[in-house]
Amino acid sequence: MPHPLSFTPDGRGPLDGVRVVDLSRLVAGNMTTHVLADYGADVIKIERPGKGDDLRSWRVEGVEVFWKVYARNKRSVAVDIHDAEGRELLLRLVDSAQVLVENFVPGTLERWGLGPDELLARNPRLVILRVSGWGQSGPWRLRPGFGTLVEAMSGWAFMNGHADKPPTLPPLAMADMVAGLYGAAAVLAALRAVEQGGAPGQVLDLSLFEPIHSLIGAEAAQIRLTGAPTPRAGNQSSHTAPRNVYECADGAYVAMSGSMQSMAERIFDTIGRPELKSDPRFVDNAARVAHRDELDALIGAFIATRSQADNLALFEAAGVTVGPVCSVLDLLDHPFVEGRQAIVEVPDEDLGSMPMPNIIPRFSATPAPFRRPAPALGEHTEELRRELGMAHPQPAEVS
Repeated sequence: MPHPLSFTPDGRGPLDGVRVVDLSRLVAGNMTTHVLADYGADVIKIERPGKGDDLRSWRVEGVEVFWKVYARNKRSVAVDIHDAEGRELLLRLVDSAQVLVENFVPGTLERWGLGPDELLARNPRLVILRVSGWGQSGPWRLRPGFGTLVEAMSGWAFMNGHADKPPTLPPLAMADMVAGLYGAAAVLAALRAVEQGGAPGQVLDLSLFEPIHSLIGAEAAQIRLTGAPTPRAGNQSSHTAPRNVYECADGAYVAMSGSMQSMAERIFDTIGRPELKSDPRFVDNAARVAHRDELDALIGAFIATRSQADNLALFEAAGVTVGPVCSVLDLLDHPFVEGRQAIVEVPDEDLGSMPMPNIIPRFSATPAPFRRPAPALGEHTEELRRELGMAHPQPAEVS
């Protein structure tokens, strides 16, 4: 079972003292502020009264599971930033913050009189992260920028899937989450420039497109050499062989990679086919890639006669790079996950407790604690009003 944790409201992480005003919605901005909040930043979500962040609507069995994971360690303020009182609260928060994150369509903040020029005039050291589908500049800046469109456009979907099947989109908000990780790294770099290098505050222009496209790496350079995009290869690799997932006798799967010559030869010995080491079809990596279907058929036939557990034991004993294909259900009681505490169980008002990924990575000197659960809508509105010294506090709106 996942490792049980309790919340430590007074805990401090390495970003203790950094305040982040979060105007974002859905995944990319929330991923950025999720990382910053886990590291100890005081992330204040500005949400629409009565509705809140759209991520709250991603429910499973009526429970806001996505919100509970990505909004942990944050505070929620429910105000309308278009009325005088809500705007005053937002601007006072900006005055006290080091970071602001937003992901509106480019030009939206400017139309509201809250563009970077206005914000930096109030707080010259403010780091402003602007997340959009296609960036703040360029001919597509005003196009809809949902992650699905970006995953399709970026080259990612074209490269994924089997050769005889359509391009394959990821089964999760991958473009948003990768952009969120880039966003968190960029915010930390900009904060360091302000705090250590005397740099002014600045605007970070983050598109969803460029981060996921960057994962493709050298594909553009390869096309320059070959004249064609890399064809879809399913679970195989276009660069090394063998590399695939193989079905075992019990219907479970193992993944295997022989990306080094010595590893490929070790696999041949383990399946009882040492003569393959001198077979012209498999003698080196280039030959194996050219004949990878034949190679996979040989390895797959051997693996198909044994259970997953037997295959893992056999190949691991031989020093072969092999591992199980796991569902997340498998991981909930997996000894590696338990020993590493990769998944933790946190108190939850709906479920009693809820499993979720642990804070990544682990800090040896300034550990980042779970300080608070994901907030109810407007849970901290009155608290923030008091902190900011605002007159006429209103009751917090709690969903």
